Amino acid sequence: MDQNLAKYLPFTESTAYILLALVEPLHGYAVMQKVEEMSQGTVKVGPGTLYGAFTTLESEGLIVKVGEADRRKTYALTEKGKTVLKEHIRRCELMAENGRMTKDW
Repeated sequence: MDQNLAKYLPFTESTAYILLALVEPLHGYAVMQKVEEMSQGTVKVGPGTLYGAFTTLESEGLIVKVGEADRRKTYALTEKGKTVLKEHIRRCELMAENGRMTKDW
């Protein structure tokens, strides 16, 4: 993995779900709903957390604002965001695989 991209990892669970939700362009409220749905209710993102994350992720070039209507800003993943998210998922899969192989539970 490119060391320039590795500096963004690891993501918090909330950030990973926010990015995963933004595989398709969505506005903030829709992201909050999708995160809760995808996580089966285990992750709930409030407006303060979400908009703070949007600011950070946009400044890092991982998401981009793609539209605005009626005060609703719509965001989507950038190519860089997709690449970093894929690496995060790969790392999580590796950890899960190692966990499944552990016999001393």
